[in-house]
Amino acid sequence: MPRLVSLALALLLMQTAAQAADATSTTVIPQAAIDKAGELRERALKDDVAYAIVADLTTEIGPRLAGGENDLKAREWMVARFKSLGFDKVWSEPVSYPKWVRRSESAAIVSPFPQSLAVTALGGSAATPTGGLDAEVIAFDSLDAMKAAADYQVKGKIVYLAIPRMHALSDGHDYGTGSAVRVRGPELAAAKGASAFLLRSVGSDGNRLAHTGMTRFTDPAKAIPAAALSNPDADLLDNVLKRGQPVKLRLALDCGIEGSYNGANVIAEITGSSRPNEYFLTGGHLDSWDLGTGAIDDAAGIAITTAAAHLIGQLTERPARSIRVVAFANEESGLYGGKAYAAEHHLQIGKAILGAESDAGADRIVKVTATVKPEARGAINQIAKALAPLGIEYDATAAGSGGSDLSAVHAVGMAGLSLHQDATRYFDWHHTANDTLDKVDPEQLRQNVAAYAVAMFLAASANGDFGSAAGAFPEDANGH
Repeated sequence: MPRLVSLALALLLMQTAAQAADATSTTVIPQAAIDKAGELRERALKDDVAYAIVADLTTEIGPRLAGGENDLKAREWMVARFKSLGFDKVWSEPVSYPKWVRRSESAAIVSPFPQSLAVTALGGSAATPTGGLDAEVIAFDSLDAMKAAADYQVKGKIVYLAIPRMHALSDGHDYGTGSAVRVRGPELAAAKGASAFLLRSVGSDGNRLAHTGMTRFTDPAKAIPAAALSNPDADLLDNVLKRGQPVKLRLALDCGIEGSYNGANVIAEITGSSRPNEYFLTGGHLDSWDLGTGAIDDAAGIAITTAAAHLIGQLTERPARSIRVVAFANEESGLYGGKAYAAEHHLQIGKAILGAESDAGADRIVKVTATVKPEARGAINQIAKALAPLGIEYDATAAGSGGSDLSAVHAVGMAGLSLHQDATRYFDWHHTANDTLDKVDPEQLRQNVAAYAVAMFLAASANGDFGSAAGAFPEDANGH
């Protein structure tokens, strides 16, 4: 065997042995890294790079509907900002998805008491016939009630899901219930012959602004018009229905899927000092709905993670591993960017030692959770202690998938860290025209940057790994 080949083989065997040892050894973060993280935390609390990113992205680009006129502009803007902040590598990876467009929308009660209604089409909705659709309303208070109804009762009518209004809660847990109705309801109504679908907005506010969001049709050719009413208008419709008379609505939606679109994830990296091929995976989604300017959903997440990585890149002594930031494509209509990343990188997912995405607004981080191998739980404890001065609690009993886009990456084996933000205000503005820059508090944004910078730096500095490996952490992993 030639000497160079034998040397290469020996190095490969050594690397494989080291990886095998990592998989079973206890993971520990060196004290020197913990000391440096304290300095990094204090620097982040005085840094306004994140706020500048949110302000510039929402001002210079604005709303970023996936596949819309600002999609490419936003990607080009993101590439330029990554480069201006000194990231070592910047590149894109393709993501394809259906192109949904919104042109106009309106709704009104025709009888018995004519009233205009504040409405917005759901992503994936079909258009109504030209001139709009007039039909009687049939109301249900749950998906189960609608499914139990006879098809003849629903056929030709506008199905209205009068779900309860969300409560404003710090963990936002009502959202899962409401979003399930929004995602599944239109297709179920279509299968029963409904002419259209309406629901109370999935939001906790009392503003006369409807909350959009995706719905899903297995066969887009069978899609029906689907929309959400603002909470006050849902209250109004509820009150009209209580009068016991037949209620007729007019719904006019000009929207629909127009072929497919070739977008991209935009990726940037701060190179690690000694293990550059391994990385902490972070980021947010670059797309937004088109009603507001996408400040809290998710320019803030892009800004928080980019600014945190930038601070790490400025250190004279970088962590061993790299920091990779992904501006994900089209999260809003089905996690397309996260799924594309998982598909592209799943065989090498062990290199993504740990991941955390920011996608719940800009308010303070209040809790950290994780899904890691048992031997890395002590290292998570160390990270949690470094986060405690920021007012962040550690729940060792709960899982951490990493965030919305990273849920797909976690499902193929990446260990996950979740930094949970206070969502009390988030669902007042989420997916509405009120998602604008004034909702971002600079001080709370800096706390987020500090938390991500500390967590990313410490994980990237760890001796040992966190358990990432192809197939290691299924999506339903309990994390402990």
